[in-house]
Amino acid sequence: MNPIIEETIQCPYCGEYFSTLVDTTMLPQEYTEDCQVCCRPIIFQVNSDLNANISVNVYREDETF
Repeated sequence: MNPIIEETIQCPYCGEYFSTLVDTTMLPQEYTEDCQVCCRPIIFQVNSDLNANISVNVYREDETF
């Protein structure tokens, strides 16, 4: 399995969809990446379940979780 996957996400600020590359070599992980459309910072949370299914969740910088 390739550790780099392409994911289409929706920006939690502007609502636009864009594709980004996600490195899945170290899970779970959290990092910040700017939106490719509006340039605001998006928090990425990348996790894996027991069946090795990858999930990518995105949040606004001011959201609490």
